Amino acid sequence: MYPSLPRPLGLARFRAATAVSAVLLLALCGCQTDGMSDITGSLGAKAEKTSPAQSLESYRDRYRSHPEDANAALNYGKALRASGQRSQAVAMLEQATIAHPGDKALMAGYGRALADNGNFQQALEVLGRAHSPEDPDWRILSAQGAVLDQLGRGEEARQYYASALRIVPDEPSVLSNLALSYVLSKDLAKAEETLRRANAHGDAGPRVKLNLALVVGLRGNMAEAESLAKEGRPPEEAAANVAYLKRMLAKQAAAKPAPGGAARTD
Repeated sequence: MYPSLPRPLGLARFRAATAVSAVLLLALCGCQTDGMSDITGSLGAKAEKTSPAQSLESYRDRYRSHPEDANAALNYGKALRASGQRSQAVAMLEQATIAHPGDKALMAGYGRALADNGNFQQALEVLGRAHSPEDPDWRILSAQGAVLDQLGRGEEARQYYASALRIVPDEPSVLSNLALSYVLSKDLAKAEETLRRANAHGDAGPRVKLNLALVVGLRGNMAEAESLAKEGRPPEEAAANVAYLKRMLAKQAAAKPAPGGAARTD
């Protein structure tokens, strides 16, 4: 059974809770909508052999030639999202779900596109229709958690991640989203613990390690953070990772509010 979904927190309260971690949140979120992955933050995906523009053109042509093909619509929607055309992806996938009302994969794709586009409440409603308590999809559970985090409903989000992890224990993408949820809640100790667990998994991608480095650095252990950022990477990439790490942590430090300057809660 899914966790219940009570009313969201007030916007002012959410902003106050996330003010200090906003920059780090952007850094950690970078992996969640890149390329052809979905908002669950799936990691370690194989690189496309064609450029994003070529992929978009190919999927667009396939969809236009076969508009009745639900899979063609889904792939075209993913390609639009990957190219940054988020509102177009929402519009196209909305029409596709109308044409194929029983297709849960399309419904899930539409929900993810809505989330990419910032339509979080609608995304939550659509994703809830993309699977059922009798046949839950761990990827959608994780996506629902990510959307709830964006709505400022961290405790509920973590219930969804827990449900996903009961289906796929130690799945790095779910653990990465869970860690991000802890960052939003300013519980960096749990965020670090969760990312270490994700990083220990054989399927964890390099972004999990870099996210771990960011959290470790934020907690003050720069030596280990730099070591993690460089670990297993070629020299040029290792240097770029360290530079990125320092840049993000510097921005995070600059974003901290002055004493007494925190926003009021609702």
